[in-house]
Parts: sequence; C-alpha cells; structure tokens
Amino acid sequence: MSAPDERETLSSRPSIPSFPSRPSLHAYARARLDAEPDGRLPAGCYPLPEYARPPDDAGPAAASPDDTPPLTHREAVAAAQEALGPLLGSPGAASGADPVTAAEAVRRRLAEEPVWGRALAAAVADLPVADEPAARAIGRRLARTAPDLTSARLGVLLLQRFGEPADVPCLRVLGLVRGLTRPAVRALRRLDVRAAALLHLTRYAGRPELRALAEAFASGDRRAAATALIDDPLALDTVSPSLARLLAEGADLAGLLRAGRVAPRLLVQAGRLLVRMASQRDYRTEILRYRDAVEVFETVVRRTCGLPPTVERAAVLLSLAQDVDSGPSHLLPWRQGQREQLLDALGALLTSPGWAALPDRADGAAPPAVRHRAAWLRGATERLFAPRPVVPGRLRIEVVAYDPVEREPVETRFLIDGRPLVPEAFGRGRGHSPEHLFDGGDLAATEEPREVRLAEAWCTEGCCGALAATVVREGDEVVWRDWRLPALLPDGSPAPSLPAYRFDAAAYDAELARAVRAGGWSWPARDTGRLLAAGLRARPELLARWDARPVHTGVDTRDPYTTVLWFEYRPGTFEGEDDERGPWLRFVWRLPDDGTEPRERAAAALRRLAEEDPRGYAECREGGR
Repeated sequence: MSAPDERETLSSRPSIPSFPSRPSLHAYARARLDAEPDGRLPAGCYPLPEYARPPDDAGPAAASPDDTPPLTHREAVAAAQEALGPLLGSPGAASGADPVTAAEAVRRRLAEEPVWGRALAAAVADLPVADEPAARAIGRRLARTAPDLTSARLGVLLLQRFGEPADVPCLRVLGLVRGLTRPAVRALRRLDVRAAALLHLTRYAGRPELRALAEAFASGDRRAAATALIDDPLALDTVSPSLARLLAEGADLAGLLRAGRVAPRLLVQAGRLLVRMASQRDYRTEILRYRDAVEVFETVVRRTCGLPPTVERAAVLLSLAQDVDSGPSHLLPWRQGQREQLLDALGALLTSPGWAALPDRADGAAPPAVRHRAAWLRGATERLFAPRPVVPGRLRIEVVAYDPVEREPVETRFLIDGRPLVPEAFGRGRGHSPEHLFDGGDLAATEEPREVRLAEAWCTEGCCGALAATVVREGDEVVWRDWRLPALLPDGSPAPSLPAYRFDAAAYDAELARAVRAGGWSWPARDTGRLLAAGLRARPELLARWDARPVHTGVDTRDPYTTVLWFEYRPGTFEGEDDERGPWLRFVWRLPDDGTEPRERAAAALRRLAEEDPRGYAECREGGR
C-alpha cells in the first residue's frame, strides 16, 4: 500500500516536469530491483548513479567560499536550518503550496546551499515544524522523485520523523541506493522493524555468512528466521551492536523464546545478541534501546539453568552477569529486586560444581586462545561472585575483562552509590583500561588537583568527547569534581549535571587498592606488556640511547596473544636535541606468546633493548617524508 498522495503518480505514471532529464533515485532503484533474476535479493546495495552525486563530497567545508574558513559541524547545522526553516518550519510555509511546488522549492534551495551528511540529519532532527502533514508530503515527494542524493536524503530524513506505515514500500526501495541506506533503516525502525532489519542485511548480503539471514527475513517465515539465527556465526566483523538489535527486533526474538520448546542453540544465540548489544563499540549502547531486553534476559537465564554445562553456555551467562552487575544492562528498567535475583541465580549456577569445573578441562598444552578463555571463566567468576561488604562503600571500582571471543578491550568501571557512572553519564564508550588508570597512579588522590580521564568515546575524544574529572584529596575526603563531558547523551537528551562526589579518604584508598590487587582480568601476553612498560618507565635510557622513545606497549589489537612495543625514532633524542618537525620513523616490535613466563619474557626483551638497536629487528610501519 502506498501513501494516498502518491497513488495518482503510481497509477498513471505521468512524466515529472520538475525532473525531466534524469530518473529519480527511487525509479533507478526500482528498475534495478525489478531486473534481479528470479526476484532475488540484490547482493548488496546499488551504487549511486554519477548524475546523483553532490558536486563536492568534501562535507560542510564545501558550503563555504574558497576564501572563508570551512564551516564547523555546528555552523553547518545552523546554516541548514536557516535555509530550510522558512520552507519547512514556519506555520503555513509548506501547506500553502502543493507538495510538487514545495518540494521543488526545497530542492532548489539545497542546490544553492548544499548541506552534507550528518549536518543535514542533525538539522532536520531538531528543526521545529509547525505543519507536520505538509512536511510529510514534501518528504514523500522528494523521496520518490528527487534525482540527486542530497534531496532524496532530505526526503528520507523527513519521513524518519513524520513517515507513516504507507511509506514503508518507498523506503525499502530507496534504501537500496548507497548513501541512503542508513537513514532509510532509521526511518523503517519506527515503522516496520522487520523491513529495517531486511534492508540492513541486504546492504551486506554479498557476504555469505549474512546471505542466509537476509533470505530468511525476506521470506517472512518466523521459523526460517529462527533457524538462520541459530546457524549464523554472529561474527564480530559482520554483526555490529546495532545489527544485533535489528536482528532481535526483526525476528521477534522475545516471541521466539516464548514458545513451548526452544532449541538450546537459540538460547545461546539470544544471549550472544544481548552481549553484542551491550557492547560500547558504537555511538550509543543498543541494549538500552532494545525494548524486550529484560524479558529476553530473564528467559535466557531461566531456560539455560536447566541445561547441561558447556563452555559456550558458561561464557554467555558470565558475560550477561558482568553486564547486569556493573555495565549498561544495570540501567535497564528492572522490576524491584529483579536484577539482584537474576545475579543470584547466575552466581548459584556458575559456581556450582559442574559449571565451575569447566575451565579445568583446558590443560597447559591447549592453544593460547583455549587457555585464555578458560582462565577468563575462572577469574571473572571468582571476581564477580566473591563475597562483598555487607555495607558497601559509596565508590566501587571493577576491572572487567570480556569473553576473549568478543575481542573487547579490558575496561575499568565505576559505580557511585550503586549506579554505573560511565554508561549513565557518558554512554559513548567504555571506561579506560586499568593500565591507563592504575599503572601511572592517575586515580591516587593527592592534595594537588589532577584531571583524570575516566572514559573516552569509542571513536576518539577529538571526535565524540570523553568523561573526565578532577581528583583531589581534601583533608579526610577525596573529591571528584569539575566534570568534563559532552553536553548531550548519544540519544540527544541533555547529559546529567554531575555534582562534586565526596568519598571518605580511607574507604577510597582501600577500594582503589582492592581494585589494583584484584586479578583474573589479564593474560600472559598482556602481563608481558605491562612488565615491559614498567621497565621502560624505570629505565628510559634503554630506548633513548637509540634515539627512540616508547609510544605504546600492550597487546596486538588483532592478535591478543602477541605483545607489541611501538616506538618512535627521532634523531637527537638521546642528546635532547630532537626536533618535533624533523624526520621520524615509527616501529613495532612483536613478541608472540611462546609459553615463557611473562617476567622472563619482559626481562629478556629489556636486555635485548639494552644491547641491540631495536631498529634492526622491529618492523618500520610509518614515518615522515
């Protein structure tokens, strides 16, 4: 079914006087879709036609004349609202003209003052609109008839705000064009979540591991969707946190789990989808936006408790427990006492003899990945379900290591008055690593105020900000004050105004010492990296004598069982005469885990640095011209 004001256009197919020379992007996508053999899904989205490309894809800067500074994102948003406001926002501005004339006026305005990507989306999201039906009609007209990317994107963004179920067919087709998929998926999420999931999957349908999922969703068969979810590996590089939520919503995961009999493998996959949604490797935490999260948590835990123990089930349940305890899932709308009861049930299960014995099956001859996962199961279970003080202090610090299969960084979590600080006040990334916060003594409070960065956006601080506080000791109290954080949360709502938190100094020191002593979150390659970094801090001359300085010491992001030392070579470093603008080279030295004890490996690496120029055995990765 199509929108009422489009039916004449669909039935009579008249020529479009506004766009006589080029087909609309909707018509282009429709024609390509109709040409697919046997009506099959396309293997990915369609490329943008050359005629539809913006004149300059440089972003907001392109809207400025050559002799003026480039526009910032905020300036570009303001400029877009100033241009579109009179056409869309004021009462009667759009309703006084028919949609064809109004859409043409908007398109001409966009041609005069181009607006790109995120600036256009932000401008439309916050634009006051007095006449919603008129704005919807303009959005429909642009979505169906615009031949250029910017105008079509504006149409989709308007339907994202004001669209109705009748707009789903148009959005499903138009979203097949590259550059329009993401806004179309967002628009469809509000109108038809299954269509949104299918469109997102179609974008990656060229990948064999997602092809079966896409075809199952396209069939509309719930059993086929469940089977596809069971069989899919849910690989990290294909199923992002946002896609995990789309899959759960589009397949009606909660409904599938309400069935009388549920395949055990589906329970594991449901748990893995929850874990992936709780990941903070995205602009927002998807688990807090998943409406069925609490029900699915309850069902997965209750039904898995009756199954035999396996490593995979234990890993999923332990991951869920960690997040419910101190991660974003702590903030879900639990009933009174429901979260605590869930944790008690998980603790009783995972510490019972049959489940607690699972890590012992990995012997010393097992591959590093198997030994690592077994050590994580043992250590994380002991830390999470260890006895806690009857009267907890105001501050709790937890170091959390994730299931190694998920390849998530180790993070430090902070709970103040029982609430997780970083996801509630920041929400754009996880807490910093324990090496960052503990090894340099950043959290140790002194009478000298010091700003401590507790968390950083998953992209970078320069992109989406960080969460930082000034830590200072004032008499018998430690104070966290003068907070620095983005003004808005990821969902666009104002960030909370954080007060100055005051902690009893003795309790603060004891909690910090407990968190530093707690083990179970590291592994040999990471321990080697920490010891190597400590040795270089104590003996900086080891690298300086070779005109080099350390950049980063840790584990390889792609291979967590390899220790890496990144260092930079700049002539004159040893004499203190290096020039930041002078020549430089950056090297990486890789130390794969060979089973040697971390202390021995770190000591051997330090001896070699003292005796041999590391440029002879490290790999040169980049440098100045």
